Amino acid sequence: MPQAMERVEYVEYIGALYRSDSRRVLATLIRLLGGFELAEEAMHDAFTAALESWPRNGVPENPRAWLISTGRFKAIDRLRRDARFDAALTAIADQLESSAAGPSSLHEAGGSEGLEDDRLRLIFTCCHPALTPDARIALTLREVCGLGTEEIASAFLVPAPTLAQRIVRAKGKIRDAQIPYQVPAREALAERLDAVLHVIYLVFNEGYSASLGESLTRHDLSSEAIRLGRLLMELLPEPEVLGLLGLMLLHDARRATRTSADGDLVLLHEQDRSLWNQQQIHEGAALVQRALASRRFGPYTLQAAIAAIHAEAATAAATDWRQIVGLYDVLLRVEASPVVELNRAAAMAMRDGPEAGLLLIDAILARGELAKYYLAHAARADLCRRLGRVPEAIAAYKRALELARQAPERRFLERRLAELHGAAI
Repeated sequence: MPQAMERVEYVEYIGALYRSDSRRVLATLIRLLGGFELAEEAMHDAFTAALESWPRNGVPENPRAWLISTGRFKAIDRLRRDARFDAALTAIADQLESSAAGPSSLHEAGGSEGLEDDRLRLIFTCCHPALTPDARIALTLREVCGLGTEEIASAFLVPAPTLAQRIVRAKGKIRDAQIPYQVPAREALAERLDAVLHVIYLVFNEGYSASLGESLTRHDLSSEAIRLGRLLMELLPEPEVLGLLGLMLLHDARRATRTSADGDLVLLHEQDRSLWNQQQIHEGAALVQRALASRRFGPYTLQAAIAAIHAEAATAAATDWRQIVGLYDVLLRVEASPVVELNRAAAMAMRDGPEAGLLLIDAILARGELAKYYLAHAARADLCRRLGRVPEAIAAYKRALELARQAPERRFLERRLAELHGAAI
């Protein structure tokens, strides 16, 4: 906790706290206040109050508890003001004020790290089967991860107003259907487990490779996804939960080496493996082994097994591409998708040569399913480059550059194009 600071330092500190803790504050306020809209207003009121109070009085001992407590009382004040127009709000305000005065209020505001974690509750609420799959994902990315409407709309390839309406309808469904804000009983967990695993994986992916911006990664999101994965494993140690946590740990183990000091993209075969987090690799690989031994595993465990082969190879040249292709064969049978096909094609290129991979990628692109997926064109460009087919490589890199939205990825593609243009002169 900072000591005496200038006002600008307080503003910077509170801004950093908003980025790191606002979604946790929101999740607890949703539990305490019983709804999204009131909780969101309360959270913003609390941070505004912090900007006014902390430069005068200093940072409280427990900033998150202060924000939650302040937000709750701001919500009660708002309800009492609005009660002039709607008398029913008085009863709600009285109920909230009564609960806030209880002896456990400070503990509740501080946020327990137990199994009934507020952000995990929020994910289960957002993943209720009454919501459509797209609504579950959009609502989770907005409320749990704090992604902007524009970012989520871009990921869904829909206009921002359409995405915003989707989120509004999902919140309305939760309110009108009185969907409880809780982790369901064990017997009801199974029907929501796939959706919860999916959204935790999406949270991790947004942290591992951010949709937009100057930075390749968002460590806050990937760390939060891993934390939620651990909580879910304590709650329900099913094989696919183990597999997903293993997958996230194995990928995150390479985080420090995925970009250069200047923030530029570093490809897997060029990364300094001595800097990979060996503790995470060992833990992730052990989780994969446990999941595989159950013989009830699914796509997350298979992806984790592939990640483990990469992570445990001493050098890029020592990678067992034959085994990786075999695992992709199984993954395609379990959960076929064009992206899995693309990844298998890249592995085939490493096992059997670039021509074999290029034939597969061309077939995928010919179907049109990955026409707007920049990595498909970047993969094709790389194989053409390796085969010496420079004009085709240039055209494919240009198409990938048109589709890439992240600054480090765009700089990488631009460097490749500059190299090829130089070679073509």
